[in-house]
Amino acid sequence: MAADTSAPRAAASPRLSQPWILTYHSVSDPTDDPYGITVSAERLDEQLTWLRRRGLTAVGVAALLRGRAAGRRGLVGLTFDDGYADFLDEALPVLARHGCTATVFVLPGLPGGSNAWDPLGPRRPLLTEDGIRAAAGAGMEIGSHGMRHRDLTALSDDELRAETHSSREAIRRLTGTEPAGFCYPYGTADRRVLASVRDAGYAYGCALAPGPLLGPLALPRTHVSHADRGARLRAKEVRHRLRHRTAAAPARRTRGEA
Repeated sequence: MAADTSAPRAAASPRLSQPWILTYHSVSDPTDDPYGITVSAERLDEQLTWLRRRGLTAVGVAALLRGRAAGRRGLVGLTFDDGYADFLDEALPVLARHGCTATVFVLPGLPGGSNAWDPLGPRRPLLTEDGIRAAAGAGMEIGSHGMRHRDLTALSDDELRAETHSSREAIRRLTGTEPAGFCYPYGTADRRVLASVRDAGYAYGCALAPGPLLGPLALPRTHVSHADRGARLRAKEVRHRLRHRTAAAPARRTRGEA
């Protein structure tokens, strides 16, 4: 069954408490990981176990926003950026064991490609079109990461429109559902980029440290690495609550969003 990806048009204020959303990338062998964006399936299992023991259930971002709008507590957002092929064999079984779902932000312009944007490697395969459909069929929310993982702030207006509008249409053709969410490659966005995402029809956007752009189209997230266990996760949760419960912090680009 495909996930219900509808999301409310949140009227979130930068001065309201922001939902806690965790950011993952590849789930595979983390030994060759120059960017710190890979966790093993065993460590993912341990991290989800920690969340469940604290009474938290991990869900996709659209489900998280719907739950918050309905007053539901105990939800945390779970996202996987770039749409790595290992999501199906490594991450999905762990999520199923814990009764969790997630948002997978994919690159419909690079089906079956690789993370060529990471100069240090290692090269990891991306989901094929069939893989994207399989993730959606397993109940995962599919969101857009743009077409080809480009710095959106450096693009012309026409190129930006292709990354935001065309990627949404491409995902709709693949899955039969228009994606509700967009995730900014490299965590890089500005007001022009947010305007294009809004114009494309997305209900929400995900960043890492959105600074003054904080709001429904620039939701903050917490990068999770293989080194994160209970104490580190708790510290990151506390930091998130403190940082995003009042005014937005200054913008800062973070490599963790890849």
